[in-house]
Amino acid sequence: MTDIVAELLNLLEIEQLEVDLFRGIGSGGETTMRIFGGQVIAQALAAAYKTVDGRLCHSLHAYFIRPGDPSIPVIYSVDRARDGGSFTTRRVIAIQHGKQILNMSASFHVEEEGLHHQHEMPAVPEPDTLESRANWRENNKDKLPEKFRKEFLRARPIEIREVAPQDWFNPKVVDDKNHLWFRMPGARDANPQMQHCLMAYASDMNLLGSSLRPHGQTWFTGQLMTASLDHAMWFHTPVNFADWHLYTMDSPFTGGGRGFNRGTIFTHDGKLVASVAQEGLMRQVKKKPE
Repeated sequence: MTDIVAELLNLLEIEQLEVDLFRGIGSGGETTMRIFGGQVIAQALAAAYKTVDGRLCHSLHAYFIRPGDPSIPVIYSVDRARDGGSFTTRRVIAIQHGKQILNMSASFHVEEEGLHHQHEMPAVPEPDTLESRANWRENNKDKLPEKFRKEFLRARPIEIREVAPQDWFNPKVVDDKNHLWFRMPGARDANPQMQHCLMAYASDMNLLGSSLRPHGQTWFTGQLMTASLDHAMWFHTPVNFADWHLYTMDSPFTGGGRGFNRGTIFTHDGKLVASVAQEGLMRQVKKKPE
């Protein structure tokens, strides 16, 4: 197991402090400048899982309230809202500096048989035919000031290959449809609960970018203030995130300083395993009058 894989798995192995009270590492993860939103969601889900036996999460709904501070741990308080015959419900509050940074509700369901249908997976190029994001970062590092390059090139445990990547530094107006392949080979031996946590972590990657594409914007243009506002996710089946999955995303609407984004996640052979929705802040940066 590589160091970066061990770091992410350790990030999601939260510490129990008391009954229904847990502590997660703040530093590390996808970015070092602030806590990555997917990290807080994944840790909150991991905390909820610590209080649930024999059931997997089928849905979660989270609100980002304040930016996370990577210099200190995050405290997770779990409320055992209900333990029913088929469903278990938990509410999780993430706290730093005495204030909420996220609250989340999650529901867990016993395994049941039932009717089944799903939408077909879009036809896109195979991951082996696409450039890895790590290579793309290496090839474009000279477009960044020297002080940002170390963070930009830092190794990450989740492999990403975008189908139609934007030029982050000189973006064009393109369609909102946004496809990428992703996987974490180091997750091969993770249990079903950790697989869900890892996919929840990764589901925050690139999603908000879908609403930027039709406007020819990225986080690097400096013309928008962006942040995830909420995040909802539905797990349809158990997953194995060690294998390639297609994350197909779009943005049906942008307006009022917010962008709405949707995503569906398929296995390499076309099985729909999860669906995601997120609204994000898209506030235009206004120059201050001289």
